[in-house]
Amino acid sequence: MVTMNLGMLHYVLDHVYGAFVHRTKISPPFFSKGWGGSKLDLLERLIKQLFPEFEGQNWPPTLIQPVWRTIWETKTACLKEGVFRTPCDEQLLSALPPESHIARVAFLMPKFVSPQKMACVVHLAGTGDHSFERRLRLGGPLLKENISTMVLESPFYGQRRPMLQYGAKLLCVSDLLLLGRATIEETRSLLHWLDSQQGFGKLGVCGLSMGGVHAAMVGSLHPTPVATFPFLSPHSAVVAFCEGILQYGTAWEALKRDLAMEQSELTLEEVRERMRTVLSLTDVTRFPIPKNPQAVILVAATDDGYIPKHSVLELQKAWPGSEVRWVTGGHVSSFLLHNGEFRKAIVDGLNRLPWKESPL
Repeated sequence: MVTMNLGMLHYVLDHVYGAFVHRTKISPPFFSKGWGGSKLDLLERLIKQLFPEFEGQNWPPTLIQPVWRTIWETKTACLKEGVFRTPCDEQLLSALPPESHIARVAFLMPKFVSPQKMACVVHLAGTGDHSFERRLRLGGPLLKENISTMVLESPFYGQRRPMLQYGAKLLCVSDLLLLGRATIEETRSLLHWLDSQQGFGKLGVCGLSMGGVHAAMVGSLHPTPVATFPFLSPHSAVVAFCEGILQYGTAWEALKRDLAMEQSELTLEEVRERMRTVLSLTDVTRFPIPKNPQAVILVAATDDGYIPKHSVLELQKAWPGSEVRWVTGGHVSSFLLHNGEFRKAIVDGLNRLPWKESPL
């Protein structure tokens, strides 16, 4: 009974937090400017190109050359920040807001260790994670395991946020797809840079919530095995916006009005069905199985108000050999309290990869 009450408390905490963030008028809801018009049509075509029949396309990606500056260094570690022009093609670039054209990364690594004897994990942003700090705190203790951390600032977030966007509340549905596709392209280029230019012995990609969906997509599409860590993540954005708490922070009436300009007498259920259809493009179970599914470790919460259990299990089922680890808590409390479990998953997943052979 005590366990049940604690579980309910975590679940209620998610809803209390969600009510404050998503049901008050402190900030506008998601997608207050509608679907995105012609941009949505473009993004639907481009996202479909990521599905299995297009596996391996555009590889190797554009070789990036980040420009670095040192933030701090100690006797044993160094933190740098770098910028590079997003490697997205002209179609994606024209759809991205100008503020998102330059990507920013933080790079934390131990000193005096050969990259060939190190691993590096790229950490992707969850919804509302505009800065490097939280992900650097997650990765920092891994330095003693010779695991470096690279943190990508997402398009539409942080210094890449469009001027008219309030916080993490994307203006259009097309922005969500654009954020995801651009993040995938940038992360693939970062992994290619870490491999071909820096020579790291092992690579991984992780993310929490939305970042976990993007991490799963990147891990799926990578042509060689990378350790993949979706934390507190659904198998699709459909779950987050149509089943979980984020549905209460979505501008359904604005989306209805936007569609009503094309079709008369739309019901709210038809609008929701349109959202399910569009966001089905983010269904990771439709993506290829990663090259080494044993190096995929999902960490999920037992009482998550944002991500239902069935969604986590759908991804595990689609990727035989992957592992799910459950932590006791909700979305918010697990985000705050279970970094130790996230770090252990990263170490264990990387240990399931062989070291890259050094060139002769």
